[in-house]
Amino acid sequence: MTTPQTQTDHTSRQESNTMREAFKNHLVTIEKDMMAMADMVTLAINKSIIALKEQDVATAKIIRNDDQFINDKRWEIEEKCISLIATQQPVATDLRELIAVLSIITDLERMGDYAEGIAKIVIKLGDTPLVKPLIDIPRMEEIAVEMTRASMKAYSVRDDQAARRINKQDDQVDELYHQVQRELISIMLEKPSTITASTKLLWVAHNLERIADRVTNICERIVFLVTGEMIENIREE
Repeated sequence: MTTPQTQTDHTSRQESNTMREAFKNHLVTIEKDMMAMADMVTLAINKSIIALKEQDVATAKIIRNDDQFINDKRWEIEEKCISLIATQQPVATDLRELIAVLSIITDLERMGDYAEGIAKIVIKLGDTPLVKPLIDIPRMEEIAVEMTRASMKAYSVRDDQAARRINKQDDQVDELYHQVQRELISIMLEKPSTITASTKLLWVAHNLERIADRVTNICERIVFLVTGEMIENIREE
């Protein structure tokens, strides 16, 4: 026999299940948007170094202007997260998911800014001959892009162990950065007339080093999402 209370409980469970399903669907959409934003960022990073190697000012200007699309994507995702929090009453685990997204898109947006910064340097350099062959800087870019893509994959499958491994690649980027620093400082000391051009290349390397550091932030957020542990430097574990 169905009592009024039983019917009420059944209706409440149905409504709760419907809300959970709606939340999951919205979260899937948000995560797809985040992955699309990550693709935009990695493309900008890659194209900025290609523009540098080819001293392609026209492409650099496109990268600079397209950074606004990355910024817009960040705010679009943030608005969706805020709306979901306000309308779906997420529980603690749901909030952890949304907070992770908000943190990651902030880092991705900043990485886009660093790519834009490289593009601006290309524009300033124009056709001024580069003071040294580009060997370590492109390698830094390759590793940083590889780290970014791998971190997004680790997020999608909630793999905290992969996130920890990705973080260790930042050491490679740091080593290359220090190598570039040493070479450029040596060039500047030997030939002071190259100081301006050398400094610009040094800033390119600095931006790539910072991009890799931002990926370590993403990896730390993934570890927190999966384990509940917020570890500030998982490379030192």
